Amino acid sequence: MAEDRDIVEEETEAAADSDYRLERDQVQPALDAVEAGDAQALIDALDPLHPADIADLLEQVDDDTRTRLVQLYGREFDGDILSELDESIREDVIEVLHPEVLADAVRELETDDVVDLLEDLDEPQQEAILKSLEAADRVAVQQSLSYPEYSAGRLMQREMVVAPEHWTVGEIIDFMRGAEELPDQFYHVILVDPRMRPTGYVTLGRIMSSARTVPLAEITEDSFRTIPVLQEEGDVAYAFNQYHIISAPVVDEDDRLVGVITIDDAMAILDEEHEEDILRLAGVGESSLSDRVMETVRGRFPWLAVNLVTAILASLVIDQFEHVIAGFVALAVLMPIVASMGGNAGTQSLTVAVRALATRDLTSSNVMRVIRREATVGLINGVVFAVAMGIVGALWFGTPMLGVVIGIAMVINLVIAGLAGVLIPVVLDKLGVDPALASGAFVTTVTDVVGFFAFLGLAGAVLL
Repeated sequence: MAEDRDIVEEETEAAADSDYRLERDQVQPALDAVEAGDAQALIDALDPLHPADIADLLEQVDDDTRTRLVQLYGREFDGDILSELDESIREDVIEVLHPEVLADAVRELETDDVVDLLEDLDEPQQEAILKSLEAADRVAVQQSLSYPEYSAGRLMQREMVVAPEHWTVGEIIDFMRGAEELPDQFYHVILVDPRMRPTGYVTLGRIMSSARTVPLAEITEDSFRTIPVLQEEGDVAYAFNQYHIISAPVVDEDDRLVGVITIDDAMAILDEEHEEDILRLAGVGESSLSDRVMETVRGRFPWLAVNLVTAILASLVIDQFEHVIAGFVALAVLMPIVASMGGNAGTQSLTVAVRALATRDLTSSNVMRVIRREATVGLINGVVFAVAMGIVGALWFGTPMLGVVIGIAMVINLVIAGLAGVLIPVVLDKLGVDPALASGAFVTTVTDVVGFFAFLGLAGAVLL
């Protein structure tokens, strides 16, 4: 039975993986159709795919194949594909699309998706897309673009369902049934006072399960909260995640309703911020597999240059102890171990601290407790590995004091690594510098310099 269960679990996991990943048998018919120039075969191959999967396909092929595919797909090109595309190739795809196809594709999108599309385009392309929109949509998009980048005003959509706060369930149902146009997807009906200020919202489920005579004001949700139009989008995403919000009305400086933000947009921002943090911790900034060679070089070069400077600084420390290394060559063999252990320990603390800062779990109220914890962890790990390396060093080179020296140096460096991994991102955050972007170089420098200085300094004092 246990074996059967294991087999079922493995098959289920394999099926789950294949369900959400483009397989060769899905991609190859589309590529064959492009190669043959067969538009109908391409349409047939792409028709079963979700727009997100078609976007993945466009991101995975080379520039020439992508161009031919877009041109051959023609009027079947869906606006949702544009919104799913990576920003690094979206502009290239738009340039290839016929103006009429682009106009039809953009008209299908919600205003927030159009704004997201326009943000990264050149002015001529922006103008072409804006001209393709209906007058009301064009005004809404232009108003959203007038708000600062990365603000709630850029994130919100104008399509929403609004009702006076004195309406009943029956009145809102009749209104929605008689409306010529409603948002494709919405979760709440927003209630407003006579001055267009949101006073609450009601879920569609509560509306459909209540009697027609029930006032909407009596079935509003406790989760209601408004989002200032100028609030930074990272704060918006945090609020959605923290308070389990499905949608939230956006208000201007006078608390009047100007739009709504839904959970899909908020979670997309949260995912983007997490991805940026991971990339920045690795010193590659905003990078993707679709980037061209020179774009990738420009993104990575500055941080490699910073790393070179920090490496030179560590080398200068080593240079000060040249006579010590010359007098005891075994130090050159063991020296990288101390620095490497400190670097790994520092990176562990740094990753935890940067993540905690991003989720706002690390605050001024608990920072000292976290620092003490990381120092204690570093001390315990340092003692354990110090004993191990002390024994190895003594047996390897036949010098018991060498084992003592590397053991003490390792304890010092792991404690400092734990402290640096928390203190450096916290200080950078206080100074307004992105801790994910800048902390790595500083932590590595500290652990290298302290590790070399402690090890070689102790060796010079004890062994020579």
